[in-house]
Amino acid sequence: MSAERILIVDDEEAIREVVSTLLTAQGYQCKTAPNGEEAIRAMREGGFDLVLSDLVMPGVDGLKLIEMVRGYDADIPVIMVTAMHDISTAIEAMRRGAYDYILKPFEKEQLFLSVRRALEHRRLIYENRLYQQELERRVEERTLQLSQALEELEQSYDYTLEALASALDLKDAETEGHCQRVTAMTIVMARAMGVGEAELRQIARGAFLHDIGKMGIPDSILRKPGPLTPEETTIMRTHCDIGYQVLERIPFLREASEIVLSHQEKFDGSGYPRNLKGDQIPLGARVFAVADTLDAMISDRPYRKALPLDQAKDEIRRHAGSQFDPRVVEVFDTIPDTVWVELRQNYQKPFHDYETKAQ
Repeated sequence: MSAERILIVDDEEAIREVVSTLLTAQGYQCKTAPNGEEAIRAMREGGFDLVLSDLVMPGVDGLKLIEMVRGYDADIPVIMVTAMHDISTAIEAMRRGAYDYILKPFEKEQLFLSVRRALEHRRLIYENRLYQQELERRVEERTLQLSQALEELEQSYDYTLEALASALDLKDAETEGHCQRVTAMTIVMARAMGVGEAELRQIARGAFLHDIGKMGIPDSILRKPGPLTPEETTIMRTHCDIGYQVLERIPFLREASEIVLSHQEKFDGSGYPRNLKGDQIPLGARVFAVADTLDAMISDRPYRKALPLDQAKDEIRRHAGSQFDPRVVEVFDTIPDTVWVELRQNYQKPFHDYETKAQ
């Protein structure tokens, strides 16, 4: 380790030489300057760890030198050495940033002690800064690692959701691809409404899994070709509660589960299972309701052919305020028909790809 460097500033040559000799004998590298101007020039040429300066000097005095040193490097401690026994001057020196104040004549041990303490103070500042920088680097590194891990986890979640939807498609072939299509449509409308990315992801998951509760509905009801009886309708309607009970126990799907529970609610309160009304219905469920109805009307069903897009849009407008949130319908109306046509044609793309595409 190289010796610490000390700059000694005094207009009296004898004092400069004595102090330099004493400190050099202690293992320090010393350089002297006869005034403040020379001291600043010396500091520009090479770094110093400590400055010892006289207080009263012609031109730039010790107090002014303190300010100039701190402007050059605020971490360099300055020790004032003076014959002035004036407490107010000492206080002023400290106020301007002096580390210590030594009165002439001084004992060499007093000088050594003050120098050691000042240099130790500088070392602590330097080590603390290095520690902070290393800590910040590690935090940044760990944050990046955590971000990458979370991203991988999110992708894993989405693959899991795709697997769930695929299982539902096998059980209810009539609506194959419906989950993907309605999710894409919901994302487009929610984004147009200014929904933030975190909430958008939860809405997308809720839309994608809206019918997951049908896994608990008997095939005899789910695949029945004709109209359901009142009793069968009651059983079919339990799919909202079933889906909610499955998802709300999964931490990353807890918010999405509210959309699953509420996706059959209507804006006027005539829906099920809780007869929620207006803003009581989660926003994601209100957006989903429009997307779900649109996809159902422009898709072929065994009992009817798909409706033209313009006719389906008219039907949605007609039910604004009753079945649908009027604000959602307004946003729906601003989206070009080409968007719905493209999403309808590309429904095979997986859930996580839709999120990227909708961006």
